[in-house]
Amino acid sequence: MSRLKKNKEEIITAYLCVLPWILGLSIFIVGPIIASFIFSFMDYSVVLPPKFIGLSNYKKMFFEDPLLWKSLYNTLYMTVIGVPLNILLSLSIALLLNQKIKGEAFFRTVFYLPSIVPQVAMSLLWMWILNPQIGLINYLLSLFGIKGPMWLASEQWAKPAFIIMGLWGIGGNMVIFLAGLQNVPQHLYDAATVDGANIWQRFRYVTLPMLSPTIFFVLIMGIIGTLQIFTQAYIMTAGGPMDSTLFYVYHLFNKAFRDFHMGYASAMAWFLFIIVFAVTMLNLKLSPRWVYYETE
Repeated sequence: MSRLKKNKEEIITAYLCVLPWILGLSIFIVGPIIASFIFSFMDYSVVLPPKFIGLSNYKKMFFEDPLLWKSLYNTLYMTVIGVPLNILLSLSIALLLNQKIKGEAFFRTVFYLPSIVPQVAMSLLWMWILNPQIGLINYLLSLFGIKGPMWLASEQWAKPAFIIMGLWGIGGNMVIFLAGLQNVPQHLYDAATVDGANIWQRFRYVTLPMLSPTIFFVLIMGIIGTLQIFTQAYIMTAGGPMDSTLFYVYHLFNKAFRDFHMGYASAMAWFLFIIVFAVTMLNLKLSPRWVYYETE
């Protein structure tokens, strides 16, 4: 009997320990998720009681809001171009820094530091770097007789400017790739060398297959992160010029906290969730074709 009593006390103690986490999860995560789903079917302006309107928010979103498709195009542009470039550059730097060279710890630190700079500070810094009159990039271009573009003030160059800025913070992915590279067994390289494989062949047939799970992880996280891009546009361009940097989440923010169309913004949030979920599931479905796991 005492044993049962002791087990009961341990169970109660365990539940009391996890209770704060359960309450936090319920109040700050699960609760808002359920509320946003309900509000997506309502006309809710915060100051007035919500009114049920069925699928009207979704109908308006798909057929009556041209800025939604503009913002979705801008976001997909950043994803399709920015994410592969980020992976390519971070992997290239990781390959270079994986060599046994003097001062490798210093160079790794230098490349990693920009990734821990807060988004707000980074945005303010790049506003100066991309300034068409006094910015560093246009100044360097002028040394070679090249007239730099207007960058953030140009409809054509604003999104490329954001992509360039994103490449500055590749340190996080670089560290992930470095960890992956150091887990590639050395005996595979030795066997490939004995078989006469050159540097490119060792990279193609040894490094890439062994690194494919890491690339897959970085790809998934990069897509999810880019689909939610917000801070840079909010601080640097406010969606301009000509809505060229009006990204999906920034458009959602405007609808929610400037126009106070909370119901419509909730519908937009659920549409974004469906996009992220669908893209992630598609990548998971296609991953067996190119992702190699050592246990297979």
